[in-house]
Amino acid sequence: MTQRIQRKADSKPIKFESWDQRWRSPDKGLICAWENGRALRAQEPETAQRALQGELPILGWKGGVDKEIKKKHRYGTLRYLATWRGLRGEDLDIDLDAEVTLTCAKTGMIVTFTPDSEKFATS
Repeated sequence: MTQRIQRKADSKPIKFESWDQRWRSPDKGLICAWENGRALRAQEPETAQRALQGELPILGWKGGVDKEIKKKHRYGTLRYLATWRGLRGEDLDIDLDAEVTLTCAKTGMIVTFTPDSEKFATS
């Protein structure tokens, strides 16, 4: 059974009671990461604009790229993807069992955001 984590971009921010609620809930921390992206959007409008242009800036999770490297493909976390979508002002909609592949508009690097920690731990 597919589990999707969804929130609307115009929803009120969630106030988390504890660290466990933020990161160990059934959403695996994606809602908190997305909320952090929404907050970052207000704090760093230039970074938000770059994300809107298709760049994958360096954020708090593995997945951002700041320069092209020899190996054109790498893996990133679903938490990066959630943060990036919040930064862009998008709804949160992530399937916990699926991979999403994006290409950075700045570097041309291909990043696959995956729930498989083995993949992003070694890339």
